[in-house]
Amino acid sequence: MDLDGWERVSATEWRIAPRAPMRVAAVLYADEALLRAMDEKVRQQLVNVTRLPGIVEAAYAMPDAHWGYGFPIGGVAAFDADAGGVVSAGGVGFDISCGVRTVLTALRRPQFEPHQLALANELARAIPAGMGRGGYLHLDDAQLGEVLTGGARWAVEHGYGEPADLLRIEDGGQVLHAKPACVSPRAYARMRDQLGTLGSGNHYLEIQAVSEIYRPEVAEILELHRDDVVVSIHCGSRGLGHQIGTDYLQEMVHAAPSFGLQLPDRELACAPIRSDLGQRYLGAMRAASNCALANRQVLTHLLREVFSRLLPAATLRVLYDVSHNICKEETHQVDGAPRRLFVHRKGATRAFGPGHADVPDALRTVGQPVLIGGSMGTGSFVLVGAHADGARAFGSACHGAGRSMSRTGAAKRWSGRQIVAQLAERGILIRSPSMRGVAEEAPEAYKSIDQVVDAAEAAQLAHKVARLEPLVCIKG
Repeated sequence: MDLDGWERVSATEWRIAPRAPMRVAAVLYADEALLRAMDEKVRQQLVNVTRLPGIVEAAYAMPDAHWGYGFPIGGVAAFDADAGGVVSAGGVGFDISCGVRTVLTALRRPQFEPHQLALANELARAIPAGMGRGGYLHLDDAQLGEVLTGGARWAVEHGYGEPADLLRIEDGGQVLHAKPACVSPRAYARMRDQLGTLGSGNHYLEIQAVSEIYRPEVAEILELHRDDVVVSIHCGSRGLGHQIGTDYLQEMVHAAPSFGLQLPDRELACAPIRSDLGQRYLGAMRAASNCALANRQVLTHLLREVFSRLLPAATLRVLYDVSHNICKEETHQVDGAPRRLFVHRKGATRAFGPGHADVPDALRTVGQPVLIGGSMGTGSFVLVGAHADGARAFGSACHGAGRSMSRTGAAKRWSGRQIVAQLAERGILIRSPSMRGVAEEAPEAYKSIDQVVDAAEAAQLAHKVARLEPLVCIKG
């Protein structure tokens, strides 16, 4: 992307001033190298978002931004229902409530390494992964309805976890005001045997070691120390979320003229928040969020079972669980006054700072953990929110490294088997049912995770706490 049209506000903040038909500014957080490496479509999509009714303050893009469906991935925008604001299925995405959960193990790297191969093989057997792969739970519609209402809380109540887990999950593990009745029979059918599965694409379960500590006083509260072994799970609402996105995008496109909406891009299909369609989508989206939370909870249960068999000295406790494809109703200060807004985060995560009421009690002094997943051969990061009042991009930060090459391009360029062999030489064990999937997720197909996270910190979106190095990766 060239810099024409961008006003440089700082080393990591770029702005396009509003001009008709834009309603607000477009703001992108990145250093110059990251910005220049981005596709021109990121600018186009971000500017298109600024044209949606009821948008507040600005449309934002994170340092990992890349082209997506409707919104750029890494896009953040908030809408005021009282000002005619809309909710956009393209602003949430198809993998609703995809997110990351990081789990502490109470193990040190020397304790883990003798068991690395056995754990890699056993996790590959025990954790269902891959496109369309079903799991061990087979739920009827009534049971699925309970999952879509109860989220991770349903899973814990049914023996898949511990009550303490819920204290370290966004929304306490259960998103309120979900409406399972607004979810189509097709979406139900796609989820019937997928609870407790990773899925495909960039989803993974990864055993990691803490390789660097940047803020020791914060890391101590998060119980992170150099050479600690942790596990991160990255997945979402599987086929159910995808079907909800598909169903409502189609309905929103067809309904747009009846709302008087002139869409800058049909992929930005939306509906007024106060409309019946807008409310039905929000209810279905919240149901998908509960599905994703329950999914990560059941996967945590399967993870615990494997560790209990092979490494019983481990004690697995949830550090935090946060979603990054979501729309949430939140209160934010705008022009010095509190406003109730519907904040879309697509490929972006909440990053609430110290003292924020929505941060769990045990973590409130340091802020909400921000879990940034990298590629299978690089690393991941734990950060914490920087601002209690959500002063930057409505309290948001990036969610990963961000792709720099399409999956098709990566599969043409690299061999999955070669990648597995190369990473094994570095001590990183990859297990996947699809070698093409491994090629699509080649580490070189992503931006530099270090560069992205450094830009996020320089922009005061979040503060670095710890870097995590991959040891075992179970890929979908």
